[in-house]
Amino acid sequence: MEKGIFEGLKVLDCASFIAAPAAATVLSDFGADVIKIEPPGLGDPYRNLPNLPGYPASQHNFAWMLESRNKKSLALDLSKAEGQAVLYRLIAEADVFITNFPPGVRKRLGITHPELMPLNQRLIYASFTGYGEKGEEADKPGFDSNAYWARSGLMDLVRADEHTTPARSVAGMGDHPCAMAFYGAIVTALYKRERTGKGSHVSSNLMANGIWAASVLAQAKLCGAKFQERRPRERALNAVTNHYQCKDGRWIILSLLNEERQWPTLARCLGREDFIGDPRFATKADRHARSLELIKIFDGIFATKDLAEWRRILDGNGLVFGVVGILDDIPHDQQMIVNEVLIPFEGDTMLTINSPIWVDGSQKVGPRRAPEIGEHSDEILKQAGYDETAIKQLRASGAVA
Repeated sequence: MEKGIFEGLKVLDCASFIAAPAAATVLSDFGADVIKIEPPGLGDPYRNLPNLPGYPASQHNFAWMLESRNKKSLALDLSKAEGQAVLYRLIAEADVFITNFPPGVRKRLGITHPELMPLNQRLIYASFTGYGEKGEEADKPGFDSNAYWARSGLMDLVRADEHTTPARSVAGMGDHPCAMAFYGAIVTALYKRERTGKGSHVSSNLMANGIWAASVLAQAKLCGAKFQERRPRERALNAVTNHYQCKDGRWIILSLLNEERQWPTLARCLGREDFIGDPRFATKADRHARSLELIKIFDGIFATKDLAEWRRILDGNGLVFGVVGILDDIPHDQQMIVNEVLIPFEGDTMLTINSPIWVDGSQKVGPRRAPEIGEHSDEILKQAGYDETAIKQLRASGAVA
C-alpha cells in the first residue's frame, strides 16, 4: 500500500479554525503522521462549526471530517504542567509543530518558539496568525472574513458596483488558499533542513495572503495607477468578457480574449451570423464602443436556451466560457471526479475534497475518517514511551483524556 512522500514525518497539529490545521491535512494526504492536539472535554472548538447559526443542517460534521481526515487525536490539557510535559516529550521526536494560537495564549501554554526549539533543533515551528507577528495588531484575533477578505480590499472589489453593499465571504474561502501557502512554507523549511540539518521558524498570516490574492490591483495602487469607474455587469466595457443569464436561471460567463478571431464563431453560435458583416460591430473597437448595446442583445439571446444547451453549443465550437457553478452541481461533476478533485473516504462512498496538488509517481493516502476527541491518546502516549501506570496518572491529573 502506498505510504506517501511524507511517510515517517511526525506533525503536531496544535491549531484550530481553519488555515493552520488544513495545512496539516495536506501533509497527511501525502503520508505524514499527524497528531491533532485538542483540549479534553469539548475538544477543538472547530468541531462545533456546523452547529453555528446559518450553517447547513447535516447528520455529518462536514467541517471536521474535511479538515481532520487522516489525523489522530490526543486530548491534552496544555494549561496543566503535566500536559505540557507530554507535549515536550512529543516535540523531541517531532518534525513539524503547527499552531495558530495568539501569542499571549502561546506564552500561557508554554508553546512559544523560544520554549520549544531548544527541545529539538530540527523542529519546524510553523506559526499562523491573523495579522502577522509584529506590530500593534500582532495579538489581534483574525478570521478569513475580516483579516483576509475585508482587510485586503477583496470584500470591496468583488461587489457588483460601488453602490451595492460589500460582498460577504463564505466559510473557509480565504482559509483554504492560506493553508496552501502555509503548507508551502512548511515544505520549504523541510527542504532547508535537508540542506542544513537545522529546523526553522516559518510563518504566514491571513492579511498577507489576502493582499496576495488581490495583488494585481493592489500593485496598481502601489504604482499610483488611475482607476476607472467600477461598472455593473449591464454597463461592462466588453460584452464578450461578461456573464449572462440563461433561460433556466443559471449563469454563464464568456471569456473571449482572442476576440478578433472568435467573434465570427460567437456570432454563429448565437444564431446571429448577420453580426459578422454588421458595420456596428465590425471591429473590436466598434464592439467595445457599443458594449451596452451588445450586452442587451446578448441578454435576450442567452435567455432563450437553458444552460445545458448553451454548453453544448459553445463547447462544440471551441469558445472559452465558464459556468457559474452552484453547490448542487458538485456531487455529480464528472470532471472533478475523474481528476480526483473529489475522492471517496476510505471504505465509503461519501466524497470529500482532495488537496489541490498532485505529484507524479506518488499516490496520496486514502482519506480516512476524522478522529473522535482523544481517540488515539493511549496509542500516542505508549509510542512516546509512557507505560500503563504513567498513562493512568496522566488521566487522573486531568492532563489527558
